[in-house]
Amino acid sequence: MDLINLANVLLDTTAAIEPRAMAMLGAGLAIGLGSMGAAIGMGNAAAHAFDAGARQPEIFSKIQTLLLIAIVFIESLCIYALVVALLLIFTVK
Repeated sequence: MDLINLANVLLDTTAAIEPRAMAMLGAGLAIGLGSMGAAIGMGNAAAHAFDAGARQPEIFSKIQTLLLIAIVFIESLCIYALVVALLLIFTVK
């Protein structure tokens, strides 16, 4: 299927869109964007923590503790995205 046919299918207003297909699309977007945001957030947190640890090595243990707490909260957002995706997959019929 080339792009022209795909565009025609997507723009066809007479075709019925299956709710299950839209749920799968939503699940893919939820887990994809949720995990991408979590990965970017964890990368930024780790980069800034290592930068702060390099500037002041004597407080690195405090920074490490705060970094781990921040990563746990960021990871919980990714788990929420997974829960939303699983709910979309298994509840829409």
